[in-house]
Amino acid sequence: MAQGAPETGGQPLRVEVTEANFQQLVELSAQVPVVFGLWASYSPASGELLNVLEDIINSYGGRLVLGAADIDAFPQLAQAFQVQAVPTAVAVVKGQPVPLFQGGADEQQVRSLLDELLKVAAANGVTGSLGGAGNAPAEAEPAPLPPLHQAAYDAIEAGDFAAAAAAYRQALLEMPADAEAKAGLAQVELMDRLQALTGPDGEALRQLAAEQPDNLDAQLGVADLDIAGGHIDDALGRIVGFIGRNFGPERETARVRLLELFEVVGPSDERVAKARQGLARVLF
Repeated sequence: MAQGAPETGGQPLRVEVTEANFQQLVELSAQVPVVFGLWASYSPASGELLNVLEDIINSYGGRLVLGAADIDAFPQLAQAFQVQAVPTAVAVVKGQPVPLFQGGADEQQVRSLLDELLKVAAANGVTGSLGGAGNAPAEAEPAPLPPLHQAAYDAIEAGDFAAAAAAYRQALLEMPADAEAKAGLAQVELMDRLQALTGPDGEALRQLAAEQPDNLDAQLGVADLDIAGGHIDDALGRIVGFIGRNFGPERETARVRLLELFEVVGPSDERVAKARQGLARVLF
């Protein structure tokens, strides 16, 4: 695809990201989620994963776009997304970053993450399609979701996060090892909380958290805002710090929330591994 404005048509849904077209891709994220795959020439594994990511995204029939970003050519993007290693994948939905994974991921893991990304996008009214899915048939679609997962997806699309959470909880009752349901539950609970934390309320919450570092609700609320804004280290570190300073029921509440946010970010993410180490230090 050309490096200018994303003209998909019948071409593969991949754009080589440059400073010139980055803002256009961010604007495009109001129509379809844009997945930024960050790679570097010194990392052969990142190039290989980018090709896999491209093939998978093409199979979604234009519901996703891939932005391939060489961090050597566009270091500002790596700084903006707080990239610590390549490969890294970060989606943008309505201009807001959604962390996907850092490091390697197999095809099944990538598809699961992209399915969850589309649910997040739908909950935010991003349900467009650009058509033209490269070599994939126009009618190609992801595999059908399990019934309870589909019920959760439908509820998210309707903006009913409570019903979506109930569907995921039922899925976990039936299959406790269902990693997708566990991650989905964490995502919808986060989206539900974020509804009350935007605009002036969010700014007031940040001020309260700064003034009262041991206010549990304020610290957890700001952590949610930071996760939504892509400031993963800040969010996880905030809760780890609270746990280190406090004891009793509030400490356990914070620990449980931290584990939920690990699911939102992705258990294999290096920032989660770092936070787990921090949690172990303050607990033991």
